[in-house]
Amino acid sequence: MHHDRVEIMPDTPKRGQEVDIHYKGILYQNGADSMWVHYGFDGWNNATDLQMQRQGNSFYCKIKAEGRKDINLSFKDSANHWDNNGGLNWNFNIK
Repeated sequence: MHHDRVEIMPDTPKRGQEVDIHYKGILYQNGADSMWVHYGFDGWNNATDLQMQRQGNSFYCKIKAEGRKDINLSFKDSANHWDNNGGLNWNFNIK
């Protein structure tokens, strides 16, 4: 699924499938030198931080869709500034 600032591939992953995450939100736009995705599943269960890599015009990482219904995402930079989509986070369905 593609948003202006966050994109995942595949759009709706199956449980256990690898998911590509691309972030080009406000932290990237403001010149962040490094980025972490804070992610969990099914309402933030098993929340984990993973450092992302700069790739082209975004930060990138790969996770496994381990939840039953959705992936929950927010992002932070090395200065601990957060982008949580105005408090809504980013939530993507899992098949």
